[in-house]
Amino acid sequence: MSDSTPRSEKDYVGQIKGGMRPAMRIIVMGIIHKQPRSMLVTVSCPPREGDEEQEGDVGLQLTIKFPERAVIRNYRLNGKWGTEESNLSFFPFAAGESFKMEIVCEHQQFRILVDGQPLCGFTHRVTQLASLTSLRVGGDLQLTKVA
Repeated sequence: MSDSTPRSEKDYVGQIKGGMRPAMRIIVMGIIHKQPRSMLVTVSCPPREGDEEQEGDVGLQLTIKFPERAVIRNYRLNGKWGTEESNLSFFPFAAGESFKMEIVCEHQQFRILVDGQPLCGFTHRVTQLASLTSLRVGGDLQLTKVA
């Protein structure tokens, strides 16, 4: 039996036990496809009770766009997306290469590092950090580790 949508089964969806808190870090390691278009990392809240089709608030969504060499950061509160942030000093991802991304939760922001180099920060908009209990990783990559 073949499935014509292999993307969704490749997406990693995991629970962040106890939710995010300062000094906590999420590690995502993988190998980028040879001809990548995009990659997505989302840290979010579960859907509200009785509202399963509506996703919960998103504390951090990283959208990596390879053709544009961009890492776009955003959040969603009460169903509304915020203003995208995309300023970067460098683009750390390369087609066919492995990477290690760390999302470090600090008191005021998430700090994103790639291969040990600081990439960017993202100020918390979802202030109840413990409510951020869901992690999703997907796109044009082969995951080797999520911790």
